[in-house]
Amino acid sequence: MGYRYLLFHKPFQVLCQFTEGTAERREIGHRRTLADFIPIENVYPAGRLDFDSEGLLLLTDDGVLQHHVTDPRFGHPRTYWVQVEGTPAPAALLQLETGVTIQGYRTQPAQVRAIVEPDLPPRDPPIRYRKNIPVSWIEITLREGRNRQVRRMTAAVGLPALRLVRVAMGRLRIDGLAPGAWRDLRATEVRSLKR
Repeated sequence: MGYRYLLFHKPFQVLCQFTEGTAERREIGHRRTLADFIPIENVYPAGRLDFDSEGLLLLTDDGVLQHHVTDPRFGHPRTYWVQVEGTPAPAALLQLETGVTIQGYRTQPAQVRAIVEPDLPPRDPPIRYRKNIPVSWIEITLREGRNRQVRRMTAAVGLPALRLVRVAMGRLRIDGLAPGAWRDLRATEVRSLKR
């Protein structure tokens, strides 16, 4: 039997694991996990998305590919659409492109651009609305992936992230996949990941 490769559109407030973990966490109340959506055994996320982030998640039982996709040495691009508080000035976008210092670490150069509000399903619960503070959208493509990196980068340039959606990993995209839905990768998609 061959390996499984799944593309999942992770909804907001879903743990990026199949169990809640410790008894201490379970006492807080049930939080949704990958097991609430994916009935496939022995597949694991290749990379992570924070509890409060949404979008593309790759799952597989192929340990070699999982390592290849997550190891920063291979530089797999990851693209995010980020709703931010405020209007990004060109200087802020340039800072994000060239790298910012977060937690004593200088981020690698990224591709960054302002975008119009994308056509995304509404988030549940919705983003807070503040009448006197405008919101904008930016697209960021990284070739590294540290914990909460995109949120920390936008905050470092004065643009707190309100909503964060990973829309692509390399050539894989979540286009047409509703939050909570998953599908098997096509053979051509698997080959492009292995290159």
